[in-house]
Amino acid sequence: MKKIIALVLALVLCATLFAACDKADENKITVAASSTPHAEILEQCKDALAELGYTLEIKVMDDYVIPNTSTDSGDVDANYFQHQPYLDQFNAENGTKLVTIAKIHYEPYAIYAGTCASLEEVPDGAVVAVPNDATNEARALMLLEAQGLIELAEGAGLTATKNDIVSNPKNLDIKEMEAALLPNQLDEVAFAVINGNYAIGAGLKVADALATEDKNSEAAQTYANILVVKEGNENNEKLLALAEALQTAEVKTFIEETYEGAVVAIF
Repeated sequence: MKKIIALVLALVLCATLFAACDKADENKITVAASSTPHAEILEQCKDALAELGYTLEIKVMDDYVIPNTSTDSGDVDANYFQHQPYLDQFNAENGTKLVTIAKIHYEPYAIYAGTCASLEEVPDGAVVAVPNDATNEARALMLLEAQGLIELAEGAGLTATKNDIVSNPKNLDIKEMEAALLPNQLDEVAFAVINGNYAIGAGLKVADALATEDKNSEAAQTYANILVVKEGNENNEKLLALAEALQTAEVKTFIEETYEGAVVAIF
């Protein structure tokens, strides 16, 4: 009889522990994120989520594959590191079913001065350096178009190349080159359109740029960094709470004060 009672008590204890673990799992949100700026931004959400009863666990993964495979497998609840075009390509190539539940920020392209200090004083035939890969070149050309320096063929958009330039009143010489090399070419060109990460790495400040992508532009909206979950979890209560926590005034202020224009809230 004593053995039976002991067994029953052990089973009750196990059931209680399992229930407690299940409850803890329900209240924990695990997110895979790149270290900068994604994990830093997520850190700002912990207190707000704690007030709702959730614990946020951030798993830093400076990798472009594991965060998605981990989200698809359920090892993490969500990820925050990528933009929509990359997610679409990843889903197509890997058979994953991941979806976006919130746009959080973008990292703007900017025009940096080289030998020419102003976009209003661009000399005829000025050399302008842009990235040579398809996606980044299109964003660069669209930024030049937004400044009135060139005009692209209707509908070219995010597939544009310099062959799509239909008007070039200043006869700009568009020089395509490896994106990583652009900051080192500023002494050789009138100005250059440089990716945010390479600009930051070279010590260039977005605040000093001649022009940057507007947050309402097609490129900024398309390449916004997103909060991603597995299909079917779009209406999960705790993940919607995370999305809301990432889109607060407090998070926006943190982004503005911390990154000085190199990262821009898009909400």
